Amino acid sequence: MIKENEQGILIVVSGPSGCGKSTLDQKLVERRNDTVISISDTTRSPRGDEVDGVDYNFISTEEFEQKIKDNKYLEYAIVHSNKYYGTPNEHIDEMLSKGKNIILEIDIEGARKINEKRPDAVFIFIMPPSMEILKKRLIGRKTETKEQIVERFKTAYKEINEVSKYNYVIVNDDIEESVLKMNSIIECEKCRVDRIEEVYLGNQEEMIHELLVDFDKENYKEKKES
Repeated sequence: MIKENEQGILIVVSGPSGCGKSTLDQKLVERRNDTVISISDTTRSPRGDEVDGVDYNFISTEEFEQKIKDNKYLEYAIVHSNKYYGTPNEHIDEMLSKGKNIILEIDIEGARKINEKRPDAVFIFIMPPSMEILKKRLIGRKTETKEQIVERFKTAYKEINEVSKYNYVIVNDDIEESVLKMNSIIECEKCRVDRIEEVYLGNQEEMIHELLVDFDKENYKEKKES
């Protein structure tokens, strides 16, 4: 009786560096074959085992700025160390039209821009269990200098103060439990009335409806004659 909208859901995930959002996103994608992670453009260099075209599209500053002029980004920002990050419009629209839920892992400023353009998106904030644990995670990554860690900590405090702007918040103190919560959010969103394309009656339902109408007519006729 219900025809679901085949359009995918745009899912915006934010949270401080080190909160574990990338791990959660990846595990969610492994759990669901209808969900993918958006690949952003960036002008920063790859870290560790990051692969071009898989983790990010690593492009030059000149190419990025040309795409800005051509209005190719749903959102973009200059973040740590004056590097560009941006979400390509074309990739998002293509995935959603194919019925794929697509995850955007972006900062609070990017999320704000997405909300202005795509209020139908779902916004999830990933919170660290504590700032002490966040510090340990950042140090344990061994990918940033002390100065960069301090900068990320300042940003983390700013981001956490914006949590009220999101639809959902998940405290990531247990990875599996957090993934279950993210999965439940998607399932709930798919059940929202405003995401249903239409309600219809099939042949069997229509037949039952006609029988009920005829029955009511007969009852009314009998009561009138009596």
